[in-house]
Amino acid sequence: MIAFGLVNVPVKIYSATEDHDVSLHQVHDKDGGRIRYKRTCEIDGKVIPYEHIAKAYEAGDQTVILTDEDLSSLPEERSNEIEVVEFVPDDQVDPLMFERSYYLEPDSKSAKAYVLLRETLEATNRTAIVQFALRQKTRLGALRVRDGVLVLQGLLWADEVRKPEFPSLSENVRVTDKELDMSAKLVASYESDFTPEKFEDDYQIQLRKLIDAKLEQGETIDTEATFGEEAEGEKGEVLDLMEALRRSVEKNRGSKKGKSSGTKDQESGSRTRKKAG
Repeated sequence: MIAFGLVNVPVKIYSATEDHDVSLHQVHDKDGGRIRYKRTCEIDGKVIPYEHIAKAYEAGDQTVILTDEDLSSLPEERSNEIEVVEFVPDDQVDPLMFERSYYLEPDSKSAKAYVLLRETLEATNRTAIVQFALRQKTRLGALRVRDGVLVLQGLLWADEVRKPEFPSLSENVRVTDKELDMSAKLVASYESDFTPEKFEDDYQIQLRKLIDAKLEQGETIDTEATFGEEAEGEKGEVLDLMEALRRSVEKNRGSKKGKSSGTKDQESGSRTRKKAG
């Protein structure tokens, strides 16, 4: 339940993302036997059952063992409430702090309170900063709207975000006007609207293709026939910054012209077929 002021918004929570990576495990390369890991004590060499495994903290040469009883004495956070603590401008939440995302669905006969909160956030361009419980720990989160649905995004605590300290950036590096202009042209040649659907995880696609090929052909697969011969590129050539920028701009322009030409040819062919029909 979302609570802000005296207003309560009953909700159900669902994970907004999923992992499509191919799941792999370790085996013995000679016979394919599954590799299992045992919970072995490094002092007596015995395998330890779960009921005798405790958590510990190492402080230099000392080890502090924390039993289940010790941990149960701590104040657990079991509340199902998502408490709004403040509303902040959307652009003040740094994306670097984002963790996992969750969709929130109305969980009552009337969705009026849900819709009211959603429309309020949209109208004010504000993000609700909330506190909620996850795995018995208090978490920080951001509540915002996406595609008409309230989305809860876990946030890192402030001290979990490192400050970048790179000595090389403190040096006086000079960028010329020509380099900046050429770099801007390169950016312009790549300008587009972001469409996530057009990007794919090439590694996972090729990994699945490799697995399918091995299932079909066995261990002696023809890698070149399966994946195609690796394209030959310019190797060992060292370019200065300006030349690299210039070539990049020309290459990207040529690529866009080729796509544009192909589209025009298709349209022309389509018109010719219509006339013939």
